[in-house]
Amino acid sequence: MTDDSARVLRRIRFLVRKERVLFTQHANKEMYEDDFSSEDVLQALLGGELIENYPDHKRGPCSLINGLAVDSRPLHVVCGTGYPELVIITVYEPKPPKWISPIERRR
Repeated sequence: MTDDSARVLRRIRFLVRKERVLFTQHANKEMYEDDFSSEDVLQALLGGELIENYPDHKRGPCSLINGLAVDSRPLHVVCGTGYPELVIITVYEPKPPKWISPIERRR
């Protein structure tokens, strides 16, 4: 993990612990459809790993976190990191055909 990635992950965890997290309407829809709760998302953010970082994304800096839900299902969280609050953009369970494993994207 690069120093920048480690810094981003520390900031994500800080914002979660301070309860400075906002869920987009899209994230809430995806959570409902995949049967994930906000508790699942927060647990994944606190215990997960940063697998992709997009500091120059056209809509603002964001990151992809891989973690585990409360029931140990793999969970990906895409969050906006360039705001005073952590913005949860989308949430999903990584699975085929897009993902080979929770950390390996199909090419």
